[in-house]
Amino acid sequence: MDPAIVLFGLGIGALVGMTGMGGGSLMTPLLILIVGTSPSTAIGTDIFYSALTKIVGSWRHLKMGTVNLELVRWLAYGSVPAAIGGVGLIALVKQQVSEDRMNELLYAVLGGTLLMVGIVTLLRALILRDLIEERERFEVETRHKVAAVVIGATTGFVIGITSAGSGTVIAILLIAVYRLAPKRVVGTDIVHAAILLSAAAVAHWIGGNIDFGLAANILVGSIPGVIIGAALSDRAPQGFIRTALGVVLIASGFLTIKKGDPTVWPIAAAVAAVGLGSVLYAPHWVNKRRARQQEADQAAALARTLPAE
Repeated sequence: MDPAIVLFGLGIGALVGMTGMGGGSLMTPLLILIVGTSPSTAIGTDIFYSALTKIVGSWRHLKMGTVNLELVRWLAYGSVPAAIGGVGLIALVKQQVSEDRMNELLYAVLGGTLLMVGIVTLLRALILRDLIEERERFEVETRHKVAAVVIGATTGFVIGITSAGSGTVIAILLIAVYRLAPKRVVGTDIVHAAILLSAAAVAHWIGGNIDFGLAANILVGSIPGVIIGAALSDRAPQGFIRTALGVVLIASGFLTIKKGDPTVWPIAAAVAAVGLGSVLYAPHWVNKRRARQQEADQAAALARTLPAE
């Protein structure tokens, strides 16, 4: 048993329990940059350990009543098949290129994604919390279901390839798109991530990308960590933690892209930015369109009530 890895697991497990963020985004670069694990094994092992950790966290949040199960279901409809598709893409590329080339590509994609996840985390901590009126509950309508499937599919594919974003990216989208209150965000995010990561973990297991000994070391620390973090989620200084996490993710992204293909990581970052930006802007566009339609309907109704000249 490696005490350093157990300690990493404890700290990251507590962070996941408190905020729903930071599991894959931090553990994968730690395994790569500090432990020296190959990228594909680090991603697969991280997804496996994260799945078990978030299953434990899910049990805690379900007991606390902080989960929107309807939203979880629709997110999973998109994310589970997309994540399996992402793992399948890794297996396909492995058959076409050398191991060194595969590592370069994974470093680049992971690094570019970490940069964008870090920026998104900072935006959430510094800007969105003051701009968005949050709510505990809402009625899940057809447009919410469609948005959930799209969010699940786009983020699930990225998570299947890189393991990054199951908490961070989906959490900010739950706030920006659905305006969920922090407790609901964490609970809903963790339960959905448990389902998504379990499916991706099975796919990585089949692909031979999991180091079970390494995962066991992490779990020794992460399982008690996530229980402690969930219990502290109401009292933790969320803004400070998210700001610090965003800075760490950006630094991890820069360190990771140095080991990857310099022509690939900007493409990965740009794709992530466009995808996240589109999903974040979509609700604003829909609301503006609905407002214009309501104004037109009101004008038409007023015209029908006015006497003809």
